Amino acid sequence: MVTIAACQRLQRSWFAALSSATGGRTFTTHGSDWVWLPARRELILLFPQEISPAGIRPALAEGVRLGAHTVGAWLGGGVKGAPLTGLGFSPGWQPWWMAAPVEEPAGYDDAAAVLSTEVPEYGGPLAQELRVVRSQPRQAWHAVARVDGTVAGAGYSFYPSGVPGLRGLGGIFNMEVLQEYQRHGLGTALLSRLAKAAAASGAEHLALNATPQGYELYSQRGFELIGRGQTYWLQL
Repeated sequence: MVTIAACQRLQRSWFAALSSATGGRTFTTHGSDWVWLPARRELILLFPQEISPAGIRPALAEGVRLGAHTVGAWLGGGVKGAPLTGLGFSPGWQPWWMAAPVEEPAGYDDAAAVLSTEVPEYGGPLAQELRVVRSQPRQAWHAVARVDGTVAGAGYSFYPSGVPGLRGLGGIFNMEVLQEYQRHGLGTALLSRLAKAAAASGAEHLALNATPQGYELYSQRGFELIGRGQTYWLQL
């Protein structure tokens, strides 16, 4: 059974992989764990058990030094975020944690999506973050769906090796189909292609954090809601 705690560890691992691939780093301030994502100029607080202003203030100063544009905080559903609002943060979108046996999403037609380590149209953060699929040992895969040669959707799957508590658990991240191409099977094709890639490397289950809009697709492709989290955001 996939737990919310496992989903949070998986999200941590994904952020750490993106950070490493793009020249970022992770660090701790007074028990608060952070990841710096330079491609997006984002500093993220990762799932504290409680909010410690003593751990946040020095990280904010470090974020200014690094040139961060945004500071985010990912919290479990039971953590009180009120101290963050006192530091200038605002509540953000709510991750909906979902999980499925990998064979469920992998069982659909994936002909409209292809795995790719190079996407010529990408620039800026998208191009930088694509480096994660070229990191060794291989633990991430990227798929794109095109319509008339134009990128219409994309996403990642991720299966980290050697992370305690994540044996057999992979994830789906950064899935998006452009609005004008939605409801044409591209999301299903991307999901299936990415699930197959993770399964080939040993993933037995997949987890993801869905928006309310994405919930409709994922729930129809074998994913079940297991819990909700919180995010808070500060613009520097």
